[in-house]
Amino acid sequence: MENKSHAFWAGLFTILLTLAIVGAVFWFNVDRTVRVPYDLIARTNVTGLFPDAAVRFRGLDVGKVQSIGFDRSHPGQIRIRILVDQDAPITQSTYGSLGFQGVTGIAFVQLEDTGRDLSPLPSSPKAIAQIPMRPSLFDQLQSRGDVLLRQLELAAKSVNELMSPEMREQLRATAESLQHAADGVTTLSKQLGPAVTALPETMTEVNRTMSSANRLLQPNGPLVANLNKAGTAAEQVGTALNDLNARVQYDTLPRFNALAGSVGDASRQFKDVAGELGRNPSSLLFGSPGPAPGPGESGFVWPGASAGH
Repeated sequence: MENKSHAFWAGLFTILLTLAIVGAVFWFNVDRTVRVPYDLIARTNVTGLFPDAAVRFRGLDVGKVQSIGFDRSHPGQIRIRILVDQDAPITQSTYGSLGFQGVTGIAFVQLEDTGRDLSPLPSSPKAIAQIPMRPSLFDQLQSRGDVLLRQLELAAKSVNELMSPEMREQLRATAESLQHAADGVTTLSKQLGPAVTALPETMTEVNRTMSSANRLLQPNGPLVANLNKAGTAAEQVGTALNDLNARVQYDTLPRFNALAGSVGDASRQFKDVAGELGRNPSSLLFGSPGPAPGPGESGFVWPGASAGH
């Protein structure tokens, strides 16, 4: 009887211990975070998204997916019910999209915010707010697949045209031209070798020439001294010319003017004498007659008296 009693109490203790462990695990694993429901309205595929999938706001876990189903009031739309921490900054400009975890294909909800309207978006179980769903990167690539395929087709055609016989011939000619140019550069470098070798000596000579020029152009140098002498001589010549000009102006010119006046008077007298000889040539031998007697003088004759006689 005692063995059975010990076995009973041992079994009962084991059962109670197991229940206590299960209760403790359940207690610590229960999520007590207060979450607010939101509805994501999607018009694209939600492949890879399942209930209890993670909800992240700019990479941080803020909740989970509660349910996924069709929107009965709007055929073609998918309503995704998510539970988000009440402390998450959900605003009027918040939107959702699908993100994928590596290559597993498992999707999660990625929440982003454009920042246009930072006022909070209130929500409650009685009035669940809606958040718009934007296409994911995969959906955008899928929607643009036709455009990408056409561009790839054009690229393939361009490659085929590039590899045509004509283009290959042009590429070969271009390669030959480049080879000729490279050969010319090599030849030019060989020809420039002696010049490059002689360049240090040339620079030495240039430096010497510059040194000589500097010495020549120094204030006490021969060039400056000769220029000073030339300037002094030019100044002396200018002074002599000024003196000559003054002499001509104040001495020679007055004498020349007086001489010119005398010559003028003599020429006028000669002109008068020539006129008198022309009128009375005998005056050259007998001299010029005296002036005719005037009225009342001896020998005066009226002009009409001789005609009357």
